[in-house]
Amino acid sequence: MKINIKDTAVTYLKKHVDFTKPVILALDDGSNKYSNLGGSCAIGDKFQLVVSDRPDPDFERPLVNDAGLQLYTSQAEEYFFTTGLNLKHQAGTLQLGDDSGLLDSAVTIQVAKSEEEAARERDEQKVTMKNQIC
Repeated sequence: MKINIKDTAVTYLKKHVDFTKPVILALDDGSNKYSNLGGSCAIGDKFQLVVSDRPDPDFERPLVNDAGLQLYTSQAEEYFFTTGLNLKHQAGTLQLGDDSGLLDSAVTIQVAKSEEEAARERDEQKVTMKNQIC
């Protein structure tokens, strides 16, 4: 799959992301190991870029781009994309869209944590947010 990373996003990403490392475009709705969010209201409408030290076999699908970013996603995320996938920086945020329209107006950037640290944080978040999620 191809993604058009607009010049505005490339400029922003070069300040915040190490282009020598793999970057994962992942849902941020509680459906994967990189997301602490959850609830039915978040399904498929929140995305994040996760900078990792190594490729992740769960996110093995390359997103071809002209920016030189080693960008990957998974089949679960691709379900929400149509043709014309693009990333731009506008109004102070990263915005993910495609030919169907805007997918997320506030894509976040995270650094991948160790599996143990991520699991501990998810457990802590679940306790904190158990009465706050939809």
